[in-house]
Amino acid sequence: MLTGINVSALMAEYITPDRVNLVIRVVLILLLGIPLIRLIRRIVRKLLTDRLSPQSEQLVVRAVYYVCILILMVSVLNEFGFKLSALLGAAGVFGLAIGFASQTSVSNIISGIFLISEKPFVIGDAVQIGTTIGVIETIDLLSIKLKTFDGRYVRVPNETMIKTEVINITRYPIRRANISISVSYKEDLTKVLAVLADIASKEPLALSDPEPLLHVDSFADSGININYGVWTNKESVMLLKNALMLSIKERFDQENIEIPYPHVKLITEGEINS
Repeated sequence: MLTGINVSALMAEYITPDRVNLVIRVVLILLLGIPLIRLIRRIVRKLLTDRLSPQSEQLVVRAVYYVCILILMVSVLNEFGFKLSALLGAAGVFGLAIGFASQTSVSNIISGIFLISEKPFVIGDAVQIGTTIGVIETIDLLSIKLKTFDGRYVRVPNETMIKTEVINITRYPIRRANISISVSYKEDLTKVLAVLADIASKEPLALSDPEPLLHVDSFADSGININYGVWTNKESVMLLKNALMLSIKERFDQENIEIPYPHVKLITEGEINS
């Protein structure tokens, strides 16, 4: 067992005034540096508000934040005796080693710079990427983050954004709600188009300018297909589409306009033999 004298000797050997001063300096650097970095980030964000686009503002704020973190880390390491030149040399060798293993990250960074400069979308836009539809929450150098309308979090690498077709759903202030309608061959198309135009004119969410689209599209196997598109504000597309479909069903029932559907006729054995 260690005696009191041995414990005191060990403490005297390892807990020297120099080491105590070192710990105190490091703690002070961290206690002052971390709040200062947070303050700098808030000040930079406040200065850039309304001066840059949201994605550019976010990128600059993060760059300043990471630079401050790097300075803090170098300051702490310097207290432990690490020289900056040695750190830079080690960082150069380490960077060269991981450079070959991070080609995808480099490609994403370059793609992110193109996206930020080109601005095909901004934070808050609703976009469709492949089969994924969501609202952009962040645009970073490596990826963008989406929140889908059913509450899922989606991360898309910037390289994918460059290579994939991206549809910006909310880029323009108005959009057209498109509905494909089929009516029976026996129906008077002039009457059908007039009913559809009347439905659009009476819908509060619909815009009169631009005019609604009424286009006879094709003759299908069971009916005539009509393209019906009505313009509205971008926030009301789904509400308008739902209201139009309810009105179409109600008016078609009132006007006795038939919406065709496939019919199946069962033939009995007696009918076949006859």
